[in-house]
Amino acid sequence: MTDILNLPRPAWMSEDLVLLEDQARRFIAAEFVPHLDQWHEEHFYPREVWTKTGQAGLLCAAMPEEYGGAGGTFAHEAVINREYSLAGFDTSGAPLHSGIVAPYILHYGTEEQKRRWLPKLANGEMVGAIAMSEPGTGSDLQGVRTTAKRSGNGYVLNGSKTFITNGQHADLIIVVAKTDPKQGSKGVSLMVVETDDAPGFRRGRKLKKLGMDSADTSELFFEEVPLPAESLLGTEEGQGFYQLMKELPQERLIVSTQAVAMTERALALTVDYVKQRQAFGKKIIDFQNTQFVLAECKSEATIAKVFLDHCIERHLKGELDTTTASMAKYWHTDLLGKIVDRCLQLFGGYGYMDEYPISRIYRDARVMRIFAGTNEIMKLLIARSL
Repeated sequence: MTDILNLPRPAWMSEDLVLLEDQARRFIAAEFVPHLDQWHEEHFYPREVWTKTGQAGLLCAAMPEEYGGAGGTFAHEAVINREYSLAGFDTSGAPLHSGIVAPYILHYGTEEQKRRWLPKLANGEMVGAIAMSEPGTGSDLQGVRTTAKRSGNGYVLNGSKTFITNGQHADLIIVVAKTDPKQGSKGVSLMVVETDDAPGFRRGRKLKKLGMDSADTSELFFEEVPLPAESLLGTEEGQGFYQLMKELPQERLIVSTQAVAMTERALALTVDYVKQRQAFGKKIIDFQNTQFVLAECKSEATIAKVFLDHCIERHLKGELDTTTASMAKYWHTDLLGKIVDRCLQLFGGYGYMDEYPISRIYRDARVMRIFAGTNEIMKLLIARSL
């Protein structure tokens, strides 16, 4: 696909990252792109996707080599995630698996927990998920009702979760639960559930959604699930809310990276289409309206990419604050919706047809303003800095 923005490589993009970009692009094009339409029709992609990705070294790229990772940084994750969306595999759960689940274990797990779980996440033997949202709570993480009560030397987990990415495939699930319901946010802990050895755990239905069809977004149920003491992430109860807040800026940057890549893909597909399609005896690109719309889209997409690169560079230096991460997540996902809408219009009736990728991007883009904290929540967080 043509690089529609023609921007110079950002300063954080080192030579090894350029090589990784090429490796990821070739791998995704060969292994996944030929099957995307089929997975879209089946509303599911197979478990072997994870195994193949792990074998290719594209899972947990930022995890240290001693734990089975590639020893990279968030920059490596950003490069790989961008390639998924440029290729049209927006439903991949790998960005969450590698960039959200694994870092919780690396940053807050005990040495034993890191050695037990991270190598299996890195090679694709285990698929990771994080279970935050509940039927009665979305962005309100303090309002979770799932409980992990002390029982002997361990815990008993009870509750239900919904909208869980990787829910059907996950072998390892980080569950947000109350270990002390009386303590509010200070009573929240993160519990790690290995699903293969968890009586009382069951997967609900794979949820039917407006978009992201092949993503295995699911309901999860925990009914008197016995957990050993080692299932508590870390060594101390009540640290869950703090742990969640510390990791959210990176989660939001992952969403921004995906949103910008989806925007670029939508724009490139549209430019290709209007150069080929004819109406009233001339190509669509030759109409001044088309030129003006796409000029606006390219300008805004360029600004978005520059801001994203700025945020990635700050994050790599450990300087990305919650306010800026919230700005990125809200603005990039809002812009994605606006640009894809304009692009679809230029496709005319064909843009509304499912066989055209632009219609899929249009549907898939809508949830970006909702997950990882709604854009309304982002604005509240930004407002606190005023």
